[in-house]
Amino acid sequence: MAMMMKAAVFVEPGRIEIDDKPVPEIGPNDALIRVTTTTICGTDVHILKGEYPVAKGLTIGHEPVGVIEKLGMNVQGYQEGQRVIAGAICPSFTSYACQDGCSSQDGGSHSHGYKPMGGWRFGNTIDGAQAEYLLVPDAQANLSPVPDGLTDEQVLMCPDIMSTGFAGAEAANIRIGDTVAIFAQGPIGLCATAGAKLRGASRIIVVDGIDERLTIAKQMGADITLDFRKVDVVSEILKLTNGRGVDASIEALGLQSTFEAALRVLKPGGTLSSLGVYSSDLSIPLDAFCAGLGDHKIITSLCPGGKERMRRLMDVIASGRVDLGPMVTHRYKLENITEAYDLFSHQRDGVLKVAIQAS
Repeated sequence: MAMMMKAAVFVEPGRIEIDDKPVPEIGPNDALIRVTTTTICGTDVHILKGEYPVAKGLTIGHEPVGVIEKLGMNVQGYQEGQRVIAGAICPSFTSYACQDGCSSQDGGSHSHGYKPMGGWRFGNTIDGAQAEYLLVPDAQANLSPVPDGLTDEQVLMCPDIMSTGFAGAEAANIRIGDTVAIFAQGPIGLCATAGAKLRGASRIIVVDGIDERLTIAKQMGADITLDFRKVDVVSEILKLTNGRGVDASIEALGLQSTFEAALRVLKPGGTLSSLGVYSSDLSIPLDAFCAGLGDHKIITSLCPGGKERMRRLMDVIASGRVDLGPMVTHRYKLENITEAYDLFSHQRDGVLKVAIQAS
C-alpha cells in the first residue's frame, strides 16, 4: 500500500485544504524530496480565489526547501540526505524555449507548441510543494544544494520571489547611477528593490501604502519612500527627477493603476519592467505611451529557475550583501496552512511571508 502524506490541495475557488495523498512515485529523472520548509505566494492566492485556473485536487505551492529522500536512477551528483532547494520554475533544458535561452518558458521536454509559463510546473501543472514530500522533475537540472551555514528561512525566498524580484531589476537594464521607481513593496517589490541596489541604481524610489513595508524597503536599499495615500506619486516622482523621469520603473503588483503610473514616470527611452500577475486586460494610455513614439521598452519577466540560478541567489545570501530574513513575518505548521492562507490572503497583521514548517 502506498505511503500517505499531508498536502495542501485546491478543492474549489475559495478552498485550499489539507488532505491525505499518496507519496509520489518517482521516475528515472526525478527526485523525491522531503519538504522541510515552504511558503505561500501571492500567485497561490490568485489560485485560491479562482483567478488563476488549476485542476481540482492539485497540491499547491512552488517554493520548496528540503532534503533528498530518493533519487531516480539517472540523477547523478547528489546524495540522499542532502539539503536542497528547487526553483519555482523547473525547466527541462530539453525544450525549444530552453535551448533558445528562455528557460522559464520551457513548455516541457515533449512540447512542440507555444505554452506560456510552461516552466512553472509545481502547483500549476504537477503537484506542488505545500506537502510533506515533493517530486522534482528533471532533478539534475533543478536541484541546488544548500550551502552549510544557511538556514531554511534564509534560502526560502530563492525559489521564487528573490528570483522574480531580481529578474525585474535585471530586465530593467539598470545601470550604475540610475534612478529607479518601484511600484509596490510586497515580497516581490522588496526583492526588486534589493536587486536594483545590487545592479547599481543610485536612487531608488519606492511606492506603497503600508508603513511597515516602506520601513523594510529602506532596509532593502530604498532611498526615498512614497505613500500613495498621501501624495500624487507620479507628480512627486517627476519632481524628484527634475522632470526628466526615471531611467527604469518596476511594476510589482499587477494592477492597471500601478502599470499606468510606472509608464507615466518613465523617461523617453526608459524601461518599464513588469512583474505583476494581471488578472484583467491592461490598457495603455495614449499620452503616457507618447502615441507609440517614446522609445519606451515594456518588458515582462517570469522568475528564472534551474540549479545555476538558485546557486547564484544562495551565493548572494551567503555573501551577506542582501538579508531577506526580515521578510519572514509569520510561521505555521503544514497542518495549519488554511489559517496561514487566511492571514496571507487578507494581508493581516503586517504579513509579508509565512514560513510553513512541513517537517
